[in-house]
Amino acid sequence: MNKPTISSLELCVRERLDDYFKDLGDAEPNDMLAMVVNRVEGIVVDVALERAQGNQTKAAQMLGITRSTLRKKIQMHHQH
Repeated sequence: MNKPTISSLELCVRERLDDYFKDLGDAEPNDMLAMVVNRVEGIVVDVALERAQGNQTKAAQMLGITRSTLRKKIQMHHQH
């Protein structure tokens, strides 16, 4: 059986998580999954909006979500 290849995205995530653990030192991670999902989701939303030239309907289609869900995610990720 062939071993599945690791995509460049997977490799990047693994490398960044290795860096994260190195930066933590002896401290224990807390809520790591939520942190990663939240950060990545915001980036993916931004990229989809950039690719759709700000058109939220097109960006939502690219993401496979409704426009109203996209608007909620934009508000969530762009709070200051």
